[in-house]
Amino acid sequence: MNRGQPQSQETGTAPIVVHRAAGGGGRRVSIRALGAGLAHSDADVVEFLRRAGLPDAGELLDDPQWVEWQGGRPHEYDAG
Repeated sequence: MNRGQPQSQETGTAPIVVHRAAGGGGRRVSIRALGAGLAHSDADVVEFLRRAGLPDAGELLDDPQWVEWQGGRPHEYDAG
C-alpha cells in the first residue's frame, strides 16, 4: 500500500474501515474491502496495517482520509 495518498474505493470511503463493535467485543477491520481481522485494540489495527505494508500505520488511525470508524467512537472496541 502506498503511504503517500490513500486510494479510496469507488464509494469514496477511506481504504481502511474499522467496523462497528461485535457483540462479543472487538471490531472487524477491512483494508480495501478485504477482511483483515478482528481488532480488540489500536495495536491490533496497527498490526493488520503493518502486515498490509504500512509500517507506521499508528500515525494514520485518526486521519479520516485513511481510516473510517463505523458505528461507534474511534479507539473503542467493546460493544455497548
